[in-house]
Amino acid sequence: MQPGASSLDMAFATLRQFARSKRPTERCELCSAGVAHEHPHLVELSSRQIVCACEACALLFDGKTGGKYKRVSRRIQLLADFRMTDGQWESLLIPINMAFFFRSSLEDRMVTLYPSPAGAVESMLPLDAWSEIVQENAALSHLRPDIEALLVNRVGHAHELTRPEYYIAPMDDCYRLVGLIRANWKGLSGGSEVWLEIGRFFAQLRSRADIVSGEANA
Repeated sequence: MQPGASSLDMAFATLRQFARSKRPTERCELCSAGVAHEHPHLVELSSRQIVCACEACALLFDGKTGGKYKRVSRRIQLLADFRMTDGQWESLLIPINMAFFFRSSLEDRMVTLYPSPAGAVESMLPLDAWSEIVQENAALSHLRPDIEALLVNRVGHAHELTRPEYYIAPMDDCYRLVGLIRANWKGLSGGSEVWLEIGRFFAQLRSRADIVSGEANA
């Protein structure tokens, strides 16, 4: 063996290990161009799937209607004076204290989804109950179809720990919440890790949100 060969082998082994552990490059799902970790998303309307996109492809679908995709909204608003009683929440017939509501342009209706260990589950929305809530919260009349949702977190409120939180949130953030619950749920109650992740998610969302009135007209 040549002098220094052993140390050279060790150096190459270290480099190979570094290369294997390097974060895989994320790519635009339309044109395959590499994208940064923070990049735009599209929603595929028929499947409700979130699609990664580069800025150039995302611009093609920004504000577009009638196509296969729409660019996901980046608007995040914490609705500080949102009006919803416990009775109104219960009338929506959602089995947990967390859900998101959005208008589907293809189906021309409001859709309600709530996170579960198996993914997003759709709940049938009683229209009378929803209409009453919209009448008391003008901000809901301006939800952008398909690309943003009313995201509700009443978990802490149900245990008398915190106030309920109501957000206008991008659809990709709503599905990110579903994904982290699915990935971290353990056993029947979820385990402590999933609740820590949920707490981090809402803390980050809160830090990015503009605080507005739930009665706002825009």
